[in-house]
Amino acid sequence: MAEPGIHFLDAHGPEGVRLYAIGDVHGRLDLLAAMHGQIEAEIAKDLVQDWRVIHLGDYVDRGPESKGVIDFLIAARERDPRHLMLAGNHDIGFLDFLRTPDPEGLFMRYGGVQTALSYGVSLTADASWFGKMETMRRGHQALIEAMPPGHVDFLRSLPFSLTFGDFFFCHAGIRPGIALDKQNPQDLIWIRDVFHDHTGLFPKIVVHGHTPVPEAEVMANRVNVDTLAWQSGMLTALVVDGADKRILEMAIKGA
Repeated sequence: MAEPGIHFLDAHGPEGVRLYAIGDVHGRLDLLAAMHGQIEAEIAKDLVQDWRVIHLGDYVDRGPESKGVIDFLIAARERDPRHLMLAGNHDIGFLDFLRTPDPEGLFMRYGGVQTALSYGVSLTADASWFGKMETMRRGHQALIEAMPPGHVDFLRSLPFSLTFGDFFFCHAGIRPGIALDKQNPQDLIWIRDVFHDHTGLFPKIVVHGHTPVPEAEVMANRVNVDTLAWQSGMLTALVVDGADKRILEMAIKGA
């Protein structure tokens, strides 16, 4: 028998724990640091006793400071383990490139050049096929040497989902009809249409990013907080405090 679904309006977070779920960062350290500053100020002002800050993946690529974002997140997690990070497809794509460089892979095609630059490594290629492969080979080795070992460990440590109260957190979404604890990791970081088009309720509210929207998308069965931070200059989070839910936005002018 299928689990009964829950509507967003009826969903509750865990008793006594405030949740913050932050969308795709993509190298925008400025926005991430500003969002953390806002969250810390709220927690102090409201005398919040317990909390979790959940990052929904895609820390690297496209934006200018992927290395800085990973440094920031590692430090946040070491400072307080209530800072939680999930894997996104770009984070896994970064690991894939480090293991086996592919000129047509996700990393090289969608923002990995900017990620490499944040480590001081150029992956720009010559026009010729041979030049492209040779430049990528040399760049790949330089990137491996430039990356702190802790960064690879961090990327490898990222889980694909988390559950708190009536909320299920992942990067991209879930496959309808599959139990939450049976979801394929590939779906959790890649799925789009079959998930977005599903109008029925899920066993928990799915909080995700991965697919950019102009502003947070709050549906009966899911919440999308990917507001294309690297390009729009706006990073978005869902805040859950018991039965109360709200959207928190952090924008930097001129971004």
